[in-house]
Amino acid sequence: MDGWERLKVVEDSSCNGVFHLILNRPSHRNALDSHFYREFPKALATLDENPSVRVIILTGSGKHFCSGIDLSVLGAMLKSQAPDDGNDQGRLREKLRRNLKYMQSAITALEICRKPVIAAIHGGCIGAGVDIITACDIRYCSQDAFFCVKEVDLAITADLGTLQRLPRLVGEGNAMELSLTGRKFDASEAKVLGLVCNVFRSKEDMEAAVGIIAGDLAAKSPLAVVGTKAVLLKSRDITVDQGLDYVATWNAAMLLSDDLKEALTAQLGKRKPAFAKL
Repeated sequence: MDGWERLKVVEDSSCNGVFHLILNRPSHRNALDSHFYREFPKALATLDENPSVRVIILTGSGKHFCSGIDLSVLGAMLKSQAPDDGNDQGRLREKLRRNLKYMQSAITALEICRKPVIAAIHGGCIGAGVDIITACDIRYCSQDAFFCVKEVDLAITADLGTLQRLPRLVGEGNAMELSLTGRKFDASEAKVLGLVCNVFRSKEDMEAAVGIIAGDLAAKSPLAVVGTKAVLLKSRDITVDQGLDYVATWNAAMLLSDDLKEALTAQLGKRKPAFAKL
């Protein structure tokens, strides 16, 4: 899994089925440039398709998780949309929309990935960094973490997912306040708001704890884990009745599996189950 310019993929030798996906541009505080939007969805698809992967831990190298979008990306957008007598403005705007949808798809790839993605956040998580973590399945952070929905201070309406996903995590009122003010908030407040599940004293403590959590999750039935993620994401956007119908259809297809037999046999035998790769 080598060959990435802005990412690093590392298999966790201590936990079977756990892989680390690392934002790897520490000299720029892991700011997201054009390479990221090309590589990130490909890396997630590669991990998703790998039957040995059961859980993905997303982290950032260096002192910060992610400082947001690289300003060079915004500069390139402005340059590409500069007025020109030879350019039709309708076509320029259509191209800009396609570029934005392309960038959105890189973040949405976290939800498309069948395997659960755990965000382990330290240092700054700013702007597009918040876009990323709100698309992850579980979020933890260290005490030094801080967060900021920064786009409004750059004269931008956040457009990569924060305005759609953050309200579901922290409530509409809190999301409105954080997004309009662009203020920085710390790990403790992120925990109170419900953005993160837990806060750890240090990055090292967080990594150790998240490793244990990921290992426990990797030991569960892959079919059950994948199904739980899929049903939760689907149910987010439909009524309760529609969600119940969806999960009934899902389990009609997936419930009667070898994983179920193994889980029941292990329970009766008072041993840990051993599930086949997905």
